[in-house]
Amino acid sequence: MTTATYPFTAVVGMADMRLALLLNAVSPAVGGVLVRGEKGTAKSTAVRALAALLPPVGVVPGCRFSCDPAAPDPGCPDGPHEPGTGTARPARMVELPVGASEDRLVGALDIERALADGVKAFEPGLLADAHRGVLYVDEVNLLHDHLIDLLLDAAAMGASYVEREGVSVRHAARFLLVGTMNPEEGELRPQLLDRFGLTVEVSASRDTEERVEVVRRRLAYDEDPAGFAGRWAEDEGSLRERIAAARALLPEVVLGDRALRQIAAVCAAFEVDGMRADIVTARTATALAAWAGRTDVRTEDVRQAALLSLPHRRRRAPFDAPGLDEDKLDEVLRRFEDEEPEPPEPDGGPGSEEGDADGDDDGPDGGPDGPDDGPGGPEGGPGGGLPHDRAQEPPSPSEPEPSVPGPREGEAEAEAADGTGTPQEAGGGAGAGGGEKAAVGAAEPFRTRRLDVPGLGEGAAGRRSRARTAHGRTTGARRPRATLSSLHLTATVRAAAPHQHARGRSGPGLLVRRDDLREAVREGREGNLVLFVVDASGSMAARKRMGAIKGAVLSLLLDAYQRRDKVGLITFRGTDADLALPPTSSVDAAAARLERLPTGGRTPLAAGLLKAREVLRVERLRDPSRRPLLVVVTDGRATEARREGTARRDTTNAPVARATQAARLLAGDGIASVVVDCESGPVRLGLAGALARELRGTPVTLDELRADRVTALVRDVRNVSTTRRAA
Repeated sequence: MTTATYPFTAVVGMADMRLALLLNAVSPAVGGVLVRGEKGTAKSTAVRALAALLPPVGVVPGCRFSCDPAAPDPGCPDGPHEPGTGTARPARMVELPVGASEDRLVGALDIERALADGVKAFEPGLLADAHRGVLYVDEVNLLHDHLIDLLLDAAAMGASYVEREGVSVRHAARFLLVGTMNPEEGELRPQLLDRFGLTVEVSASRDTEERVEVVRRRLAYDEDPAGFAGRWAEDEGSLRERIAAARALLPEVVLGDRALRQIAAVCAAFEVDGMRADIVTARTATALAAWAGRTDVRTEDVRQAALLSLPHRRRRAPFDAPGLDEDKLDEVLRRFEDEEPEPPEPDGGPGSEEGDADGDDDGPDGGPDGPDDGPGGPEGGPGGGLPHDRAQEPPSPSEPEPSVPGPREGEAEAEAADGTGTPQEAGGGAGAGGGEKAAVGAAEPFRTRRLDVPGLGEGAAGRRSRARTAHGRTTGARRPRATLSSLHLTATVRAAAPHQHARGRSGPGLLVRRDDLREAVREGREGNLVLFVVDASGSMAARKRMGAIKGAVLSLLLDAYQRRDKVGLITFRGTDADLALPPTSSVDAAAARLERLPTGGRTPLAAGLLKAREVLRVERLRDPSRRPLLVVVTDGRATEARREGTARRDTTNAPVARATQAARLLAGDGIASVVVDCESGPVRLGLAGALARELRGTPVTLDELRADRVTALVRDVRNVSTTRRAA
């Protein structure tokens, strides 16, 4: 039983997202759409509904690559095809799952038949299935980088190339690319963001009536999908006709010199890199004019195009939020307002104010509610309207605690003299907020040395630690564990050669059987789980070091972003430790939590280490192949405050003993660790170094963490690991 697709015109709100999708349907050359937003905001629903609006496509019968019968691809692997009549079918919407392999995306060659029989047998992948349709990638930010590169290269070139062991296959792959992502789960690299034509941000409405309408429609659809779709069939048909009319009008749209100058001036004013932004903005403005039923590009088209095509191209660093200053945009556009007069408004035509493609229940004159939302209407904004919903959518809608001074620098000698290694911090009350200080800003980040996990892993592809990966330098060969995807030709020939006489070989060629096949073993880099354990106690803040410490952690977070790691953040202060950020791919979220981190209170170092051990235990069950790297940022001091209602039986050495025991537990688990020593002042107690020894990790000072100050940090980590294994 087939379930009807949720109608595109029934989606409530999300005007920018709907407009961006429709513009790509009008002009696939725009380059696709990336929809960024929180979970549960109808991203996937709208994309799936879009495919039903696309016009049917004619295909050559029997062609696995959907060749156009009017102009078949001369290089089609199933060709050559003679031009002629074909069969019509609906445009496809192909979904690329997050766990897809390279073979599933681009297709696979039967290497065994190619070697033994000389037959170029090719099984098409998802790129071939999506040709002349929609390729939808949900959670595109979670795809491996090399898959995203292949995907975006095919989208840019309109073709997919498969090169394997001297066998080459090329086929057309032109599709409407749509990706969705939740920024909380990690960002795309700026280079990959730039490859998407348009980007829109979506979020759930805070308007009560709009939320009620969303729930009402969804419940009605779940109860009777076919009946619900039938009630919106007329609106869907009108929108489908408008898309077809805009496509037909698109070749006639003229992009005048003034519009081109506006586009160039806007891109230059916002300092976007390269020329792709100018080209995409020009194509988008042209599509907006066609969508509005005009053959000329106006200022409002350029403005709307810039709002869709430029925000994601202005990110200069991973922690910069995408966005565009609309006041600055208007100021740049105003410079060109008086160069030439605007042409008169066209009469009628698709998308004009007299047209009725908005999905309202009104007559030709707009009905009792007045004219529909045509060009410049509230739904589409300047430059093109969007279908309006049946139900009218509503319009969008203390002082810090006193600081308690910590120990002075001169108290270090007293702390060393009593042998406890624990500062007697004033104000270390019973709660985590005892002696809390307001959050301080982070110092300027810097480039750090690479900290990696010793040994050879097999985790997700990344850029940190050595690992066996699908891509990298070849280090050996082995029997295939599953479907052969990377042939080691020399090892295969070597395995088959001794058996040629027994197999009855009497002529040229090599008799190869499945047992002879060998796959290449490659070594590359993997991404790790970098878990930060940050001391936020009063001993860190009292010396006014927290700004520098946050800057160091921010630098390490930036390094983790560039190396494609997952990150987590644990802080400890007062009486306990807190998991401020569970392990995630969103380094931006970790940076935001770090910026708001308050300080003060005593130093429950043992609690922080035990919390880290528990988090790593759970993550090992979830993702056994991803190896962890523990980064402890502390001065090594350990103190604990008495919990309310309990007698204080601990000696002054008890917190240190508990921290030592916790460190030994982590060392016993084989966790690779680095201790960033934040101790400062003329007299140093060396407590962070002692903690690093108990963890069997590497101590690093803040100065040594900088890339220009360290020459052998990675070697030290490996040497410590070698010593640990020998012990």
